[in-house]
Amino acid sequence: MALIPRKDLNSSTLVGIVTGMVLIILSVLLSAEEPGVFLNLPGLLIVIGGTIAATFISYPMKELRQVYRSFRVIWRHHDFPVDREIEEIVRVSILLGHGKLAAIEDAMARINNPFLRTGIQLVIDRIPTSDIDALLKWRIFKLRRQEWGEAQVFRSMATFAPAFGMAGTLLGLVNMLQAMDGADFKVIGLNLGIALTTTLYGIILANLLLKPVAIKLERRTEQRVMLMYMVLEGISMLGQKRSPSFIRETLNSFVAQYEDEIHSPSLEEIEERVEAETVEVPPPEREERR
Repeated sequence: MALIPRKDLNSSTLVGIVTGMVLIILSVLLSAEEPGVFLNLPGLLIVIGGTIAATFISYPMKELRQVYRSFRVIWRHHDFPVDREIEEIVRVSILLGHGKLAAIEDAMARINNPFLRTGIQLVIDRIPTSDIDALLKWRIFKLRRQEWGEAQVFRSMATFAPAFGMAGTLLGLVNMLQAMDGADFKVIGLNLGIALTTTLYGIILANLLLKPVAIKLERRTEQRVMLMYMVLEGISMLGQKRSPSFIRETLNSFVAQYEDEIHSPSLEEIEERVEAETVEVPPPEREERR
């Protein structure tokens, strides 16, 4: 993994992983008379190797190539500049109201969000608002499905790891049963310890790394979806030639209302509520209320 600038480093990821590993190591050192018994290389190979093998069987290579990119995402701090996007939409609305298409083209060149640029370009090209809405919603759906699939890979791996940990435990128990013929309790205890540490490896790998990675990717997707729906609302009002002040206030209200939805575990709920509000409260009625 390439070095990440400190300002872009997501400290919570590093703190979480380091803290978890330190606590586990300290627990082993403080509780075990021989900490070396927790080092089980065959069990580690079974858990890691089996998890990777099962993942390759479950997913095509094209999807697995995205896993490395997704894993790098969790180490970076991602800002979602909602205020900046709102100001850019308002600026374009002002220029559009004065018919300054050339100035809009210059403003688009400074916009970093490709989703917003596409929407503004469609408005300038006088594409019907319904067609713009359908196209941009399709892009949101496509992005959500793609990133959900990347997170799902890690969730599947989190399911595989404990299962292979149990498989390693069964192998260790077989060795323990064979050692019982000699009635050597020291050998029996050693084999039992090796068997149980394999399950421990699977549980730690699943719950300290793989599941948290999946959750972090899903939360990032939720934030991006919320921002894209906000932009979609702004593009829709641009196409309807709403006033800049109305656009600003509406988008600020949108962000305030859906800020808590970032923490919701269901992306489908966000989409359903946005679509319901679009139907129940048309833009003309909201403008009259203001």
